[in-house]
Amino acid sequence: MAQLSILVLVFLFLVDFIIIFIGNNKLKAKRIVPERFSNGDKNNISIEVTNYHPFTIFIVIIDELPEQFQNRNFKLKNILNPRKTRTISYEIRPTERGEYHFGDLNIYVCSVLKLVAKRYKFDNGAMIPTYPSFKQLKKFELLNINKNSTDYGIKKVRRLGHTMEFEQIKEYVQGDDIRTINWKATAKKNQLMVNQFQDEKSQPVYSVIDRGRTMKMPFNGLSLLDYAINSTLVISNIVLKKHDKAGMLSFSKKINNVVAAERRSAQMQLILEGLYNVKTNFFESDFGRLYNNLKKHVTHRSLILLYTNFETLDALNRQLPYLKAISKNHLLVVIFFQNTELNKLIENKAETIQDVYDKVIAEKFDFEKRLIVNQLKKYGIYSILSTPENLTIDTINKYLEIKARGLL
Repeated sequence: MAQLSILVLVFLFLVDFIIIFIGNNKLKAKRIVPERFSNGDKNNISIEVTNYHPFTIFIVIIDELPEQFQNRNFKLKNILNPRKTRTISYEIRPTERGEYHFGDLNIYVCSVLKLVAKRYKFDNGAMIPTYPSFKQLKKFELLNINKNSTDYGIKKVRRLGHTMEFEQIKEYVQGDDIRTINWKATAKKNQLMVNQFQDEKSQPVYSVIDRGRTMKMPFNGLSLLDYAINSTLVISNIVLKKHDKAGMLSFSKKINNVVAAERRSAQMQLILEGLYNVKTNFFESDFGRLYNNLKKHVTHRSLILLYTNFETLDALNRQLPYLKAISKNHLLVVIFFQNTELNKLIENKAETIQDVYDKVIAEKFDFEKRLIVNQLKKYGIYSILSTPENLTIDTINKYLEIKARGLL
């Protein structure tokens, strides 16, 4: 019986080997990937497989993912009917910008006997660049900022003032604001003349990204720097939609990735490429160099959205003279981050002495964050204290508020 069983097994093995290995081009497959990945978002990868065998096959897909994912056990299993094509999809979430290189697409094919497996190799060496979150950009682009954005936390603000620019001098008519009377022109014409103004448009808005060591802190797989980059991409798009000029730069020891504030068709692509190349480092950022650069190159009064992070009041006070100097020439908004890990410690109930110590220290740092907001407010500097996941919405809210109040 044992010998018979062995003979049957060998026979089945040979049969399985023949039906799987005899004949070429019995399986076709290709990996379908987007032109670029969106950082911090789920990106879809599809594998299209065609079975040319006259029988049902069982497949195991081993796609060699880019090294950034550190996943060497990725497998997908499926069944293909004879002479049919099936698309199998999966998602990946990159957490850093740069080039992502795929390896081979390996597919192992078995018959119903599953005694022999044949390996096929496809699509070796695909490279996909990962850009800042353009999926987030598209999400906010679909919103009607004036009507539907409140569903996402964007608030409507009553317009309190006007930012006006001179248009012309004209004769006074009943109903004109007497505060706009031009007395010199009135004396020359011997009749009342008034200055006519129109709402100022195309105001420069710069997103300034601190790429120093304080922005290296991680949250949910992304660094604070990447949250700032994703927010910059979205706010730049909204700025252009609102007929303002969008620009950006990054700074640490040096000023890099400069895109002058303009309103043109290619501006978003320039900003996207600039953000793609922003790299962090472990130096302490030079705010003095930032001030000198803005003073020299940004001569028109602009809205400066400064993405940085201050953990303590002492850290702010070291840079406060430069922030005050910037705010004299521009409308400065300092955007920094709440430490969500500290919030968890504060909310947790203390059960041991160590828990009490941890909670007190966490409350101290949280209190300092609020002191930083008050310190900036004292010198007329606007601020946004936000969690990383709400950074984009909070920045949009502040921009719309500034526009509505005519502060710029």
